Amino acid sequence: MTTKPQLLTIALSQFAQHGYEGTSLADIASEAGIKKPSIYAHFKSKEDLFLHVLRQTLREFKRRIIRYMIRHVHIPLQERLYQLIVFLQQQYSDDAIIKFVMRMCFFPHMASEKEIIPLVYALIDDLEARLLRLLDVHVDQYDLLLVVPTIEAAKGYMTVVDGVMIDMLYSEPSRSVQRLQVIFPIYWRGVTLSATTT
Repeated sequence: MTTKPQLLTIALSQFAQHGYEGTSLADIASEAGIKKPSIYAHFKSKEDLFLHVLRQTLREFKRRIIRYMIRHVHIPLQERLYQLIVFLQQQYSDDAIIKFVMRMCFFPHMASEKEIIPLVYALIDDLEARLLRLLDVHVDQYDLLLVVPTIEAAKGYMTVVDGVMIDMLYSEPSRSVQRLQVIFPIYWRGVTLSATTT
């Protein structure tokens, strides 16, 4: 018998690949090997299933970001922030969770926009707050010299991530890689004191 977690896994794969509009409960049921009405034993509607998937994937996405930063704590901050974006680029093609979260951050479907936007903003705000704390620690304890307040450096980094990932969403990974290679050094020179001492 198909369980609720199994349905969530199948639904994630379908939503990540086809989006909300391109995914049907019939397709999810077929992949699960059940009849479509059996889904209603676990979820009230397609939208309810979708929101369950979204909440679960947002939590997992945040865990992955945190785990990545902890695992690479020995790497200099500049390289760690750069490589985090590389990690997201690499994972986007193969990882349904990364793909789904990115699609929902940039292209939330209209039917559930009221529910999606607060969840996405909560994720972004939490990640930005964690980045802000990280920058504050490096300024206070590791002599990171910034020419802007840490809050501006954090917001600037989040903007870099947005700009770089948009090409991934349009299936242009090579453009995304090129964009990162160009914009990240400009960002880093723009927020650190080293840019003013050359």
